Amino acid sequence: MLKADDGEKAAASVQEDPPDLILLDVDLPGIDGLTLTKRLKSDPLTADIIIVALTAFAMKADRQRAVAAGCDAYVTKPINTRELPLQVAELLQRREQAKT
Repeated sequence: MLKADDGEKAAASVQEDPPDLILLDVDLPGIDGLTLTKRLKSDPLTADIIIVALTAFAMKADRQRAVAAGCDAYVTKPINTRELPLQVAELLQRREQAKT
C-alpha cells in the first residue's frame, strides 16, 4: 500500500509502482485529484488503474466531473466503512473479469 499526501507525490509513486486501485481524495494539495486522474488515465502505463474518488463534494455535478475526469467510482464522505471494502472488491473483480 502506497500513501501520498499531495498530488505530485501521488503521481510520482504511481509511476514508480503502479497499483491496481487508487483511493483518491478529490481535494488534494498541489495537483487536485481530478487533474491527477486525467493525467493517469491519459498515460498508457497507468490508464488501467481503477481510481475511486473520495470527496466531501456530494452534488450531482461533482459526481459528473469525477466521471468525466476518468474516475471509476465516486464515494462521498463520510465514508461508510462497511460498504467501501465491498465496493473496492467489486471494482477489482470487474477488472479481473474484463481481462479474461
